This record gives sequence, C-alpha cells and structure tokens, in this order.
Amino acid sequence: MDTELKNLNQNHAHEEQQQIDNGEQPLLKSDSKSSNESTNKTPEKQVTATELEAMEKKFAAYVRRDVYGPMGCGELRVKEKVLLGIAMVTLLPLRVVVGMTVLVIYYLVCRICTLFSTPHRPEEGEDQQQQMEDYGHLGGWRREVIVRCGRFLSRAMLFTLGFYWISNSSRIYDQEKLSDGNDSKDQLESSERPGVVISNHVSYLDILYHMSSSFPSFVAKRSVGKLPLVGLISKCLGCVYVQREDRSSDFKGVSGVVTERIKEAHENCDAPLMLIFPEGTTTNGNFLLPFKTGAFRAGAPVLPVILKYPYQRFSPAWDSISGVRHVVFLLCQFVNYMEVMELPIYYPSKEEKDDPKLYANNVRKLMADEGNMTLSDIGLPEKRIYHAALNGNNSLRSVSRPKTD
Repeated sequence: MDTELKNLNQNHAHEEQQQIDNGEQPLLKSDSKSSNESTNKTPEKQVTATELEAMEKKFAAYVRRDVYGPMGCGELRVKEKVLLGIAMVTLLPLRVVVGMTVLVIYYLVCRICTLFSTPHRPEEGEDQQQQMEDYGHLGGWRREVIVRCGRFLSRAMLFTLGFYWISNSSRIYDQEKLSDGNDSKDQLESSERPGVVISNHVSYLDILYHMSSSFPSFVAKRSVGKLPLVGLISKCLGCVYVQREDRSSDFKGVSGVVTERIKEAHENCDAPLMLIFPEGTTTNGNFLLPFKTGAFRAGAPVLPVILKYPYQRFSPAWDSISGVRHVVFLLCQFVNYMEVMELPIYYPSKEEKDDPKLYANNVRKLMADEGNMTLSDIGLPEKRIYHAALNGNNSLRSVSRPKTD
C-alpha cells in the first residue's frame, strides 16, 4: 500500500502528492522518470535541480556550498578525487594517530589532577537530570595545570586538524557610535568581568577554539559525560549536562543552573566562564539564527565572539553532512582556515536586564552587523526538515550543482 508524500514546504501547496512504495523513504517530487521500470514497483524518484534550488533558498542557513555538494555527496572532479585519495593514505592516518595521542595525553593530565580530589556533585534539591559530578571548581595547582594544558593541547589539536594559522581580531567601537547608547561609553570603560562567552555555532571545532582561548564550561548532552576519555575532560571543563531526549526533564532546572553559573563567573574571577551557543544548532556560518534567552537571563555582561571558516574546497561547517563524512573530509584537507573576531564586552542596559529577549536580540543584531552575517528566522525544526529531505533522496549526485572553476 502506497503512502502519500507530505509537502515539506506548506507554502507550496500547489505541488502534487507523489506515491511511493510501502516501507521506502519519502522522496521529493521529481520531474524526471527512472528508466528502471517494473510491474509492481514505482520508479525511483529523484530531486530535480529546480526543487533543490527551491529547498536551498528556503533552508539557506544549512546549505553546503563547497565542492562536495549536498550532504558531501556531490560528484567530484578527477583532480579532487586524486587529492582526496592521496590525503586518505597519508594525512588521514597521520592526523588520526596524532589527534588520538593529544587526546590521551590530556586525559592522563586530567586523571592525574583529579586523583584524590572530590568532585562537585548535585546538592539535595538540585535537578539530578541536568547535572553530574564535575571538576570545574577545582582550585590551586590542579586547576592551573588542567587549564594551561587544556588550552595548549586544544590548540595543538586544531594544528593537527590543519588549522596552522588562526586569524584573530578585536573590534574597538568608535567613541562617536557610543553617544546614542544610554551611557554605553561608561559601561564599556567598566572593568567588570563577563559571565558568559556568546558565540555563533558553525562546527564542533568551535569548542576546540574556545577551549584554547578562554577554556570555558558549556552545556552538553548528558551522554557526553559518560564517553571514554572525553567524559572526564568534559567534567574538568565543568560542563552542565542536559538530558535532551527526556521530554519530562524540567527546563527550569537547566536554565537555573546555567543562570547561576553565569552569575558566579561574573562575580568570581576564579570561577570558569560559561560558553553558550544561543542559536541552539550549527549553520553554514553565513547566517545567524534566532537567539535563545538562556544566556541572557542572568543579566550579566557577555563577551560576543564571531567564528568563520573560510574555505576553497571543503567547508568545515557542520550543517547538512554526517559526522563521519565530515571528519574524514576535514582530516583529508591539507589546510583549514579559521577567522575569529572578538567584540568588546557587551554591558546590558536596565531595560535589557529586565527583558532577556530584548537583550538577546540586541546582541544578535550586533554580531550580525559586525560579522557581516544574514539574520535568519528559521531554527532547529527547519534544519530537521531539510535533513530529512536530503536523507530521503538517494540521487543527490544526479542533481549536484554545476561544476565551476
């Protein structure tokens, strides 16, 4: 029995419904017909170039524009195939060995520094679902060694992955621009410490950079704390864990813990900074999604940081490509690039402190302007729709973008 294909874009109600074989993944409407015909089976559907273009316009924040095409499955030129083949037998195994060595070394550092030390555990009344034991509040030489080694080895890991040079720039505001900003000039001259680093989210590589820079704590899935090697490292970072799959989990528990940690970091210079990606998911780096308000509820100053990954062949952005394929292509790229722009600490006005949504929107607009990024109103649900469409199509090679030099 055939099932009806749901239209991914409700604004395109004029598109006809397609019938597919029972048990097969739904595919997008196709104007072309498969040459493989059978008596009882529907021919394989394909996404046309026109439909792919329409999808990419709607879900532009998640579209890959590199030579590997949608999902990293596009047809490659002979030259690209040769370069990829050479890298897979030379660079890839070397980088895997060196990367694993760096990871094991830092794990051993964390293991030694946490021996005979008592981790922080959730107190009575705290939400057990959102927290596990952590070592983010260790003091003395233990914390010093963990932080210094963590920053150095994170940069070493980025170097191993091909990020030999990282372009860093700091934005300094023109004093005339501050005249309109409700004593913003006085605020920017303040020596208050930010409580949280706010960053756009492009790739899992973002975390490595921030570890090498400010070594902050961040929000992670609870399962991360149980992973071999990485689990202990995340506990030494002082991560806040969340069980995202548990719908009954109390959101206020997560938000409350994050807010308290931000306030603590703002008031205590010995407490680890928090790192928040307020978009909630990764993009291709050219867009900025709506900000969630969790990082702004504390009313503490924030440090906005903009990350970009210029590329010529493979884009390091983790947008619409599988994790395994992304790691393989990243390791096979001879050189990767990263550009970092650190904006001045943003001190909220009284109105922004009283309205976290206003605070979040103002910081978002500032980052979009300074980073030359486009504001987008889509989010994680649209990303899942786009991914479902791509994963449901088995013929992306046939509709990959025209090859350009």
